[in-house]
Amino acid sequence: MKKAGLILYSILLWTFFLISSVILFSIACLIWLITRWFDRRLLVLHLWSCFWGSWYIWFNPLWRVRISGRGKIPWKRPCLLVSNHQSMLDILVLYLLFVPFKWVSKKENFRIPIIGWLMRLNGYLEIERSKTDSMLKLMRRSGELIQQGNSIMMFPEGTRYPGGTLGSFRDGAFRMALDNKVDIIPILLDGTAKALPKKGAILTGFTRIRVRVLDPIPYRSFAGKPVRELMTEVRDRMSEEYEGLKFS
Repeated sequence: MKKAGLILYSILLWTFFLISSVILFSIACLIWLITRWFDRRLLVLHLWSCFWGSWYIWFNPLWRVRISGRGKIPWKRPCLLVSNHQSMLDILVLYLLFVPFKWVSKKENFRIPIIGWLMRLNGYLEIERSKTDSMLKLMRRSGELIQQGNSIMMFPEGTRYPGGTLGSFRDGAFRMALDNKVDIIPILLDGTAKALPKKGAILTGFTRIRVRVLDPIPYRSFAGKPVRELMTEVRDRMSEEYEGLKFS
């Protein structure tokens, strides 16, 4: 597709995104009102959010997503899901997993109309990275959610890193796993940076996107380890698998 065609297609896609989001958010509000009395973990609303995010992948012929290892993520047992982060598109792509979890996202995202409102309805976790007390609140609240049976999804790089390798990790996710004695499940993404670049909203053309869920890392295998050592080991494992993912 030529550049002029991609620009026109992108305009149509984002217009459709804005219009449909108003309608789908209205349905989300209705689901929240009906289910919040008996669905304390807000699983129904989260699954609706998964459908909402997946909608834009399913009906976009320029994006082809291949997922492997989805069954490794438990439904009834909480865990810590950690994924590399290439693009804002990662959020829609990870919704395709259709498994229960609570996102951790920077505070600024909660201020986005409709999208931020949906995040608050879902009870997702916000963090203000410049404030130490924000991390303490995150750790406390994530512990409460894990005790209720919720898995947590985090990007340990802390920001989008569209390079050909993984970025540096921050230790918050791994401290969370140690404190709450839960397994870690690494997830790798590739292709989203090409599909939707970090700067700009114009699509680049047909793109293949890959998602690979790696084998769980049981808590018993890292219990008592220093958090930095655990962080390094998980990143090394993800980096090794990522090299194979790029060429598979």
